[in-house]
Amino acid sequence: MAKSHYITRQGWDALDRELKYLWKEERPRVTQAVSDAAAMGDRSENAEYIYGKKRLREIDRRVRFLSKRLEQLKIVEPDPRQEGKVFFGAWVKLEAEDETIKIYRLVGPDEFEPAKQWISIDSPVARALIGKQVDDEVSVSTPGGLATYSILAISYKSFEE
Repeated sequence: MAKSHYITRQGWDALDRELKYLWKEERPRVTQAVSDAAAMGDRSENAEYIYGKKRLREIDRRVRFLSKRLEQLKIVEPDPRQEGKVFFGAWVKLEAEDETIKIYRLVGPDEFEPAKQWISIDSPVARALIGKQVDDEVSVSTPGGLATYSILAISYKSFEE
């Protein structure tokens, strides 16, 4: 399945910062280190030179990827008309059948972060939640079987704010 081209403003800014950092700070620093290592003579056994060239290739690959991806992405800002329903960028508080509470934020595939409970809009849970309202129930097929959740709250600002 193709990745969505949606991203939050916060996610786009983070990718843009990474691109600028790699291009303006990291790459010039590594290029200088490679140049200094090359000046030391025999390059075939020069670990700094070999590692530096490898790191430059990694940086260049990431810079190319970020440059292309940022051109494809569409920043989605929350619309006041979305209040009360789950759409892209929403924080959703769910209660599972076993009464455990889960909070997820629906974000683009370039910014999902399991540790923060940010899930991709392309994930099965997110797809099941789109368009739903508080008190709606959603069922999601998981590797462990069918999971059912009840929507307790929806917000377009973090519940901690």
